[in-house]
Amino acid sequence: MRFQVLDIVPHAAHPVTGVQLDPSTRLERVVETAVLAEELGLDSFAVGERHAGDFLSSSPTVLLGALAQATDHILLSTGVTVLSLLDPVRVAEDYATIDVLSRGRLEIVIGKGNEDKHFPLFGLDIAHQYDYLEENYALLRRLLSEEHVDWHGTFHAPLSDATTLPRPFDGRFRIWHGSATSRFAVELAARYGDPIVSANALQPRENYQVLIDHYREQLVAYGHDPAVGFVGSGSGGLFLADTTEQATAEYRAVYEAFAARSIAKHAGDSRPGKSS
Repeated sequence: MRFQVLDIVPHAAHPVTGVQLDPSTRLERVVETAVLAEELGLDSFAVGERHAGDFLSSSPTVLLGALAQATDHILLSTGVTVLSLLDPVRVAEDYATIDVLSRGRLEIVIGKGNEDKHFPLFGLDIAHQYDYLEENYALLRRLLSEEHVDWHGTFHAPLSDATTLPRPFDGRFRIWHGSATSRFAVELAARYGDPIVSANALQPRENYQVLIDHYREQLVAYGHDPAVGFVGSGSGGLFLADTTEQATAEYRAVYEAFAARSIAKHAGDSRPGKSS
């Protein structure tokens, strides 16, 4: 078992005290936390990607470049790279650059993202969010694995003899598929024999177990060795204290205030992971 810290870089007032860090200090905290995670012997540090709401993670590649220079051996990752929004050519270039800069310490997690509002920002139709993800991933895999790529798809412009630079440090880096509610995401991972990360954050654990079971069934159906079916599991947060009772007493007010704010923000939205 390995352990990762994920920071999606929320930037809002503290739910109890009302104190809010300035943006520069908040971004510095990301780097400081990654350095501390490495010093403590944790295996991986990931940054999120959000383009709507109270977050400062709209440019995860810039943050990862800073982390590549601030750390020496901890694995770097994302949570998630919102591939439904992005040009696979640019993704291949940016993340291969980080892979080279960190000397092969990069893995990424891809997905459609957990925010509906980012699709209009990029001029995209949310009705095609899974179609974008499927096509963009197919092209990204080829760009990271091959040179002189020819491409004809539905959404991306045709490519002829395309080679993205730099090339990954030591071949295509591992790509995971993030899933909070989507069977499509785990089926896409199973098709390629890729690992998944289950969000395991806001819903009952039984909901995530259904997706994990489906992934493992589909992995076999697509003819892959079940041994390649790695599963990562997220958490809605982590607060440490000497005892469970102490942790509960110290963190309960923060958690309940955060949950109330989240429920109010998504009032009327009955989809899993929003207000429930």
